[in-house]
Amino acid sequence: MRVMSTENNWKTLSSETVYENAWLELSHRDVINPSGNKGIYGLVKFKNQAIGVIPMDEEENIYLVGQFRYAIDEYSWEIPEGGGLLGTDPLEAARRELKEETGLFANKWTKLARIHTSNSATNEEGFLYIAEELTQKEAEPEDTEDLQIRKVPLKEAVEMVMRSEITDSLSVCAILMTARLRGI
Repeated sequence: MRVMSTENNWKTLSSETVYENAWLELSHRDVINPSGNKGIYGLVKFKNQAIGVIPMDEEENIYLVGQFRYAIDEYSWEIPEGGGLLGTDPLEAARRELKEETGLFANKWTKLARIHTSNSATNEEGFLYIAEELTQKEAEPEDTEDLQIRKVPLKEAVEMVMRSEITDSLSVCAILMTARLRGI
């Protein structure tokens, strides 16, 4: 039986930024892979951390946000989510995103998880929360967001995930984790 190492067994020979904007940096890297062979790697570094929130009322309904996602050329139902600056408190970003996208405020917050959104191509970290004891006010979406808000029972959201009607990775993870915690 081969003993697996948990140490970094990749070696970066060179790294060149091939594209950069305010949100991300794409680099091309020449590497030595774990087998000792030369290779290449493309790495996307995000300049924000991913934030996702499950707003849940007393009856275990959650709020989903629907919008057309340019990158996948599809309409997407997902939990309220967005970005928080690296090095800042992800909970503060979660509060901001919840208010911005839904107009909801929460008195109770529970951290669900820290996840990596796609660790084969990016170093992006995501932070997931449950928001409870909700108060409704006015939403303040960004100019890039044309949002619909939908309240659904948590159980129905799980079924939407299972039917691939919800495909966003933050949403899938947060919905299934919340359902598990609630015994669904």
